[in-house]
Amino acid sequence: MKDKIVSPENQAMLLREVEIEPTEEVLENTLEKSVLAAYRELLKIITNDFDLEYEWRFYKDGKAWLFKAIHRKKTIFWLSAWDRSIKTSFYFTEKARSGIFDLPINGEIKEQFDKAKAVGKLIPLTLEIERKEQFRDFREIVKYKKGLK
Repeated sequence: MKDKIVSPENQAMLLREVEIEPTEEVLENTLEKSVLAAYRELLKIITNDFDLEYEWRFYKDGKAWLFKAIHRKKTIFWLSAWDRSIKTSFYFTEKARSGIFDLPINGEIKEQFDKAKAVGKLIPLTLEIERKEQFRDFREIVKYKKGLK
């Protein structure tokens, strides 16, 4: 058993075995049903509505499989799988930061982002998605990020 990464919400990060690629079958056997439904909805949204490409890749530094959504060569967001949710992480420059506060998204997301500490020169914005009903804010943030130059 690999070391577990546990988030502040006491969730364990999944997909930690380098030799087990996150295929559809693996995801079906790993994710809770509601989380799997949310993941499938996310795939529909990013491919049909935003024309994004994606790939799963194992990252040795984080010791986990991460999903990267891209538009042309630009990374739009990263996704990680947890035992009760999927987490999408967007990274913004200081210049692009202020635009988040103009988006029609949940105030708690804006508050969390306002308090976020920079990682190098980028400021992270992470959404924790447990159910497919939570995609309104996700769509707004993807649209904003994709439109940035």
